[in-house]
Amino acid sequence: MSAVWAAEGLVAGVPAGTVLRSAVFQLSVPSDAPDRTTCPRCAAAVPRWLLIRCGHCGHHFGTLGALELATATVLGLLFGRFGGQPEMLAFSFLGALGVALAAIDLSVQRLPDRLVLPAYPVVIVLLTIAALTGHAEGSLVRALLGGLVLSGTYLALALLRPGGIGGGDVKLAGLAGLALGWLGWPTLMAGAALGFMLSGVVSMALIAARRLTMQSMISFGPFMLAGALLATLAGAR
Repeated sequence: MSAVWAAEGLVAGVPAGTVLRSAVFQLSVPSDAPDRTTCPRCAAAVPRWLLIRCGHCGHHFGTLGALELATATVLGLLFGRFGGQPEMLAFSFLGALGVALAAIDLSVQRLPDRLVLPAYPVVIVLLTIAALTGHAEGSLVRALLGGLVLSGTYLALALLRPGGIGGGDVKLAGLAGLALGWLGWPTLMAGAALGFMLSGVVSMALIAARRLTMQSMISFGPFMLAGALLATLAGAR
């Protein structure tokens, strides 16, 4: 882990989190509802970008600094992990996007297609550039296969147990598979397993605390993303 690169990731994460705040605010609505465009307190119209607080009533959109801190932490870890390697851009893009997706999923149990689907060509292009500049064509092929394998696995689980895994989880799994597959099959398997382990541990803790029941549904996207991040940080270079 490079301390210098980690510090640069921390610095870059703050403005990135501020930019992501707009998407999180607008898309934190049920899937069949229109984007949020007004202040939830006073109903005044809000700008599309750089949403921090309402200019009319002063209401803060979300916990102040939380999204920026989370994005800075994730980018600091990823910058430190990859330290200027060609694939750093792809993983950092996914890391920042993952923060926004996790925030939305925790809020309304939704992984919007408008964020997930356009990320596919972006990640594939960035990994292709990394493969060509780093002479890692084999890693690119493995990344593409990893995306297919992980999304296919989640699709099978969704079909076997309807309601447990959502369509958004299946699509997000393909993105996670691209990144984890780049790092190797052991990392892919570890990331997938960690997502389910984290979900199970947190679910049992919440049930024990009487915050959930055995019939409750929780957002799985944040656990998938957390498992992928942990596996990425622990994976071999």
